[in-house]
Amino acid sequence: MTPFRPSKRRLLSAGFQVALAAALGSAAPFAVAADAYPSQTIKMIIPFPPGGTLDAVGRTVAQRLGEQLGKPVIVENRPGGNATIGPGAVARAPADGYTLLFNASTFLSGPMISSAVPYKIEKDFQPIALVAKAPLSVAVNKNLPFDDIKAMVQYAKAHPGKMTFAVGSIASAGHLSTEQLKHSAGLNALIVPYKGTAPAFQDLIGGQIDAFIDPVLGSLQYHKAGMLKVIATTAKARVPSLPDVPTVAETVPGFEFFSWYGLWAPAGTPAAIVTRLNKEVNIALKSEAMAKFSAQGLQLEPQSVDAFVKFQKAETDKYQKIVTESDIKL
Repeated sequence: MTPFRPSKRRLLSAGFQVALAAALGSAAPFAVAADAYPSQTIKMIIPFPPGGTLDAVGRTVAQRLGEQLGKPVIVENRPGGNATIGPGAVARAPADGYTLLFNASTFLSGPMISSAVPYKIEKDFQPIALVAKAPLSVAVNKNLPFDDIKAMVQYAKAHPGKMTFAVGSIASAGHLSTEQLKHSAGLNALIVPYKGTAPAFQDLIGGQIDAFIDPVLGSLQYHKAGMLKVIATTAKARVPSLPDVPTVAETVPGFEFFSWYGLWAPAGTPAAIVTRLNKEVNIALKSEAMAKFSAQGLQLEPQSVDAFVKFQKAETDKYQKIVTESDIKL
């Protein structure tokens, strides 16, 4: 009896079926994980101490996500290492959507001024969502003889190298915007680094420093109390909480700068989980809980994952240009 010998075509077909089954089998856990997500508590790491605007926004987003997803989202503050310890922990975490990073735009500029940063942003992190933009304010000592950007530039030119600008930390949004203003407006001023915004505001109010560019929320209370003067904001349009204060762009065309907050996951997090989180963040941004930040001047702009990726790339290029031209180093 002649033994059965399957044809070459049948062998190829059988091999293809085995390969296909293996491929589908290996992909199945990811699909199941995405469909069942979340099945446990999610941890959101913030690389700054409790308190402050970033922490308040992050905790509100975490609370809303927990309510929407049906699982707790707990906030863990991990400051230190020039705000690199928290992101480093997220970069090393499993890419399963259960460890997230909530951070500010300084996340992008930090690696530009220090080779000691233990991660690569584009390689180690998956952008999820842009949460909020924070316009900056140009605040000056109340006793200085000018009330707008044009007069400030004239004053600085009349006193070359004498006018001083505080920066809360190297390569912060306030620092980068100050450097951009110096270049764009031909401003001759000296930059003085501080360890945080609190001592910078103290010296600005006390007259030891002339000016300070920082998010609007930081200077608003002092401005309304008459302790300093906010002479401009860095948004494209006037800020609702300061409707009588002009923008820098009204004097220096095209000038715009923001501090901003976003959410990231470890690189390799399944696309379905990233998309789900992006959707839930965008829903949270429309909630009453977040509306209070909008009333205070933050701009909440829901957008897709792809839009956030493009935004991050544009901001990275912008920051690198400023860091290079201004020779900013830690």
